[in-house]
Amino acid sequence: MKEFKVIEVKRSILEDNDADAAKLREELKAQGTFLLNLMSSPGAGKTTMLKRVISMLGDELKIGIMEADIDSDVDAQAIAEAGARSIQLHTGGMCHLDAAMTRQGILEFGAEDLDLVVLENVGNLVCPAEFDTGACRNAMILSVPEGDDKPLKYPLMFSVCDVVLINKIDVLPYFDFDMEKCKEYIQMRNPKAKIIPISARTGEGFMEWTQWLREEAAAWTK
Repeated sequence: MKEFKVIEVKRSILEDNDADAAKLREELKAQGTFLLNLMSSPGAGKTTMLKRVISMLGDELKIGIMEADIDSDVDAQAIAEAGARSIQLHTGGMCHLDAAMTRQGILEFGAEDLDLVVLENVGNLVCPAEFDTGACRNAMILSVPEGDDKPLKYPLMFSVCDVVLINKIDVLPYFDFDMEKCKEYIQMRNPKAKIIPISARTGEGFMEWTQWLREEAAAWTK
């Protein structure tokens, strides 16, 4: 029988990426930049949420947003119009970002003078959760129209996030969405996750959300 070697490719790739991500975090800490990796499914409200954060924290923190999409520059233009530095990252068809891609974006962006950088990851509840981007914290948005059962269907995404924003609570009366069940499901996946219900349209919940960002950024740069 011919002998052959079996290589666990995915494991090797993830191990290399994890090492690169850890190094990137050290570099960000040294330069005093807090990087937040923001994930969600398409249409959950990432860009709208970020525009409101910019309007609330823009006078306190120097903010930059890195927009990752397969194509287009629609979101980067929207962020620039909101008054924050922005850059568009095209993934060339890939459904996620890894640490090397994030580093490339940071270098092109020039984040040395920024207090808060948000990486708006590709809209997807599966692939982005598998790769450590080198961010200081992970956040995700679950919108009410998506349903309260998503933590059961996409466990990894919820398990890797430090904070879960439940967006579009202004439309709760029109959807069969059980807030308490959803919170329970999230806690099943990640007991340490902070859960903040918000409405990017009305601003409800944003005092708590922006305070979390303010405190995390300050703690990271100490």
